[in-house]
Amino acid sequence: MTTPRVHVKKGDTVMVITGKDSGKKGKVLSVATAKGRVIVEGVNIVKRHTRPTQKLPQGGIIEKEAPIASSNVMLFCNKCNRPTRIGRQILADGSKARVCKKCGEVLD
Repeated sequence: MTTPRVHVKKGDTVMVITGKDSGKKGKVLSVATAKGRVIVEGVNIVKRHTRPTQKLPQGGIIEKEAPIASSNVMLFCNKCNRPTRIGRQILADGSKARVCKKCGEVLD
């Protein structure tokens, strides 16, 4: 079985395009390439019952972000101010960069 390709990186701004949080924007906090999932800031909030630990002495119910499928998010271009697909471009110095398919802005 091959690992799915994830089209976003940690730190990218993305918009959720489907599901209960559709239309929300946030920053990618982590990427699980093996599972093809991403954790986005402020999206897919779940409640977890936690017992007291040294780090969290009171325990209780904690709200945190849960992973969502990377296919449910699109990279957000700040120049055109909308979600976009990603193109690849070789720059003058020979390095590769991700570009916005709509306006051509370099996203890296």
